[in-house]
Order: sequence, then structure tokens, then C-alpha cells
Amino acid sequence: MSSTSRAGVMAKTRVWRPGRPVDLRRTLGPLRHGPGDPAFRFVADSAFWASRTPDGPGTLCLRVVSGEVCGTAWGVGAEWLLHRLPTLLGVDDDWRGLDLSAYPSLADVWRRTPGLRLPASGRMLESLIPAVLEQRVTGGEAHRSWQNLLYRFGEPAPGPVESMRLQPDVETLLAIPTWDWHRMGVDAARQRPIRAAASVARRIEECVSMPRDAALARLRILPGIGEWTAAETAQRALGHPDAVSTGDYHLADLVVVALTGRPRGDDAEMLQLLAPYAGHRQRVVRLIDVSGVRKPRFGPRYSPLDFRAM
Repeated sequence: MSSTSRAGVMAKTRVWRPGRPVDLRRTLGPLRHGPGDPAFRFVADSAFWASRTPDGPGTLCLRVVSGEVCGTAWGVGAEWLLHRLPTLLGVDDDWRGLDLSAYPSLADVWRRTPGLRLPASGRMLESLIPAVLEQRVTGGEAHRSWQNLLYRFGEPAPGPVESMRLQPDVETLLAIPTWDWHRMGVDAARQRPIRAAASVARRIEECVSMPRDAALARLRILPGIGEWTAAETAQRALGHPDAVSTGDYHLADLVVVALTGRPRGDDAEMLQLLAPYAGHRQRVVRLIDVSGVRKPRFGPRYSPLDFRAM
């Protein structure tokens, strides 16, 4: 169905009846890179996502009304976005078989968040680029770089939200000179994998149709793409239920705190604790994340490096 939005742009719509609760914020939250993300916005009870789809630019707006998911999309990518709406919201994300009886507090979180699923955007490069920007820096630093990238080199997204932007296309990413990356706070060690990924973008996008573990292996072939970046990409683009972000600055501590009560841990202990949940490990991590558990703080906070001043 098509209609004209209040911005005067032709819109297409779809209503999906999932037959289960849908929690937009908790399900789609991992797709948002900071509160000022120009490509993803929560506005009141709606979620807006701007994407450079295989058909071209598009923006999708989602709302849940009386148990139905109402989707509105703009741009030449509108039909693609609406077609993938159920997949985006985790229609294929099957939590059956996850036994949390050993951790009643997590089982309670699961009961209280029945609308939580792992998202699957289907857009590999749009998940990979922000993941690379998040390597070895604080979230705030990475989010600023992401915003600068989209505002300086992206383009306005179709639809009624004028401030939304699309990730730069492949040609633009490859053409950004080193000094402009530097001004955006992105050092050479992160510029290289972005250029490498953009140069083989078609091969990267093929990962969507591959078995998930094979997709992880292909991502790790790229220089500068290790286990952490590949896992972060697969979680968002593919809804990978077992990808764990080893090497994360906070995650091991968070998992250990949630599952043992001890304030600190490492990757080896985290993986040992998650081993009984093989096949569901990312689901367990997401439950821990939405549970509100946080690790204790010790010592001074990390002071970000300003690459622009170097």
C-alpha cells in the first residue's frame, strides 16, 4: 500500500501480525550507535532506520499498535525494507531450547521481556563500518566519529525526518582522504579495515546468504577485522545467536558479574560460563545487557585520546 507522508514524500506501508509481543527498543537497540545516531532514531513510540538497501536508499519507520507492527517506508529502498521487516525484528530468532534454570534472575528477565529478539538488518557494511569505528576507543569517541562520517560524507535519508542520514556509499568511503578521517577522530589503524571492506563490499554483502559461521570466517579474512569486530557485525546484520564479542573492554566483566557476582573476569572465564549455552550465547549476553546489571567501578575513568590533536 502507498500513501503520501506529511512531508509530501510517497510512502509505502505494511502491517505485520507477529502473534507475539514485539519490543522495538530492546530488539532494535543494538542497531543504534549512540543517542545521536543520524541513521537510527527512536522518536516517541517509533523507530526510524535509514539504510542504503540493495535497491537504493530507504528509511523505515516502525510502530507497534495493538499487537501489530506498522511499517512505513520511503525511498527507492522502501519495498526491500518492508519485505524484510519480520526478519529485522527477529522472526527467525528461535529462543526455544534456552534453559536458564541455573540462573533464576536471568530467567526472570526473559519472562519480563517476551518481546526481545536479536535483530537482523541484512546490511553487512552498515554494521561493519561502525563496528570498526568502535575498535579500541570509548563509545563516545566512536559515536562522534560515526556522526561526523554521516553528516560530512553521507546524504540525507528519504522520509519525513530531515536530520537522518545515510552511510556514505562505497565510492565515497574509498575517496575520503586520510586527513579527513583524522579530523573525524579515526586513526590509520581503523581507516585501513574500512577501506579494505569498502573495496570488497559486494563480497561482504554476500555474507547475508551464507551460513552464519562461514560469514564470520569471511569477515575475519579482512585485514584489521578480528573476532570482536566480526562478532559485532554478525550480531547486528545476521542476528547471529552464538557470536560473542571476545576482546571487549567491558563484556567479560559484565558476564562474570551477572553469572557469578564477582566484580572482574576475563574472556576465558566468560567463555567458560557461556559454554553450557552454546548456540544461544549471544541471547544470554543480550539478557544480561537488558537486565540492568553493571560492573563495579574501580579507579579513575579512562581518558579518551583525541586523534585530531596528534
